[in-house]
Amino acid sequence: MDATEYSRNIKINVVTTYLPDQSEPEAHRFVFSYRISISNQNAESVQLLSRKWRITDGNEHVQEVEGEGVVGEKPVIEPGHTYEYTSGTVLATEVGSMQGLYRMETADGNRFDALIPAFTLAQPNALH
Repeated sequence: MDATEYSRNIKINVVTTYLPDQSEPEAHRFVFSYRISISNQNAESVQLLSRKWRITDGNEHVQEVEGEGVVGEKPVIEPGHTYEYTSGTVLATEVGSMQGLYRMETADGNRFDALIPAFTLAQPNALH
């Protein structure tokens, strides 16, 4: 699955992968990784300050996660450049979704939110 969103000339693309070797379906543990690309299509650099996620499993159980940066970093993304990282999540169901936002700041101190598109997390063949 993949999804793409544009906010304030920030392009965010997400690609997800189900991780069967880390999952235990009989224990209601489904592990997914997601690779995110953040492309700065502005004329000035931007810094990713924080993130906010809304994770929903197939039972409509919602988990909100907020924190500084991503994977321990607060990257500065120069004009025309892309920052990529991989992270993951664990669901209690074989299907779920995530969406959220990144709080960004321009070089001159203007803050804005770049939307992370809603994307599906699904064990292969779970969606017909």
